[in-house]
Amino acid sequence: MSASELYIGLMSGTSLDGIDGVLADFSGSHCVVTHHASAPFAPELRAELMALNTSGTDELHRAALAGNALSRAYAQIVQTLLKRSGQPASSIRAIGAHGQTVRHRPQEFDGTGYTLQLGNPALLAERTGITVVADFRSRDVAAGGQGAPLVPAFHQGVFGRAGETVLVLNIGGISNLSVLGADGSVLGFDCGPGNALMDYWCQRHTGQAFDAGGHGPPRVRYCLPCWPHCWTNPFCENHTPRARGAICSTLCGLPATCSVLVQKTRRTCKPH
Repeated sequence: MSASELYIGLMSGTSLDGIDGVLADFSGSHCVVTHHASAPFAPELRAELMALNTSGTDELHRAALAGNALSRAYAQIVQTLLKRSGQPASSIRAIGAHGQTVRHRPQEFDGTGYTLQLGNPALLAERTGITVVADFRSRDVAAGGQGAPLVPAFHQGVFGRAGETVLVLNIGGISNLSVLGADGSVLGFDCGPGNALMDYWCQRHTGQAFDAGGHGPPRVRYCLPCWPHCWTNPFCENHTPRARGAICSTLCGLPATCSVLVQKTRRTCKPH
């Protein structure tokens, strides 16, 4: 099989639950995923990545080391894919490695803002012997864009239909919507929290990493006094297209002492 036909894609999203990898074949008219692999984050790496979403001590040093650890974990996923597929590293044209977003503030502060994904693409290339493509967002931010979401182009290639308008909802750590126009136009934007909010609630109030099986309390009510905290969040005030990082959406600044939030908001946290 030609080296130009096979690629590996790696992703670790804002939910911080682990790493997903796929081996994809682009030799035909449509992309075909031939193999996939996933692995959870080591608890200490997950905790550090979460901590680096906010300001702290010695951030540059810690971020560099976290990027190295993440790239080593990426390399393990790559080796798993190669083993399962029976393909040598030389048959893979490139690895796409997005990295781990820890700050995403497009168009803020100085009018340009920034987006920051941790990772060490050079280390990943050394560990795998495969060319690595990274830094997917910063050029769009530099051009005045939001730098996110990345998935609308993929949605257009897979779900786009000539003469029809198609909407695709992607619920990851943060939810985003792709609008695939009948005229071939593509619009994508973050539309609200996704799994990150529910995961955060579970970790904070149940000690569990996530809501296993999607089991919520059968009787719930909304915390009306808390809604102003949601609707005055800058994310809700921005017009589309828009994109926000994990911490900007997490609990939307709701007070930790709110008893209704602690007891009753699992339903509210779920994407609707």
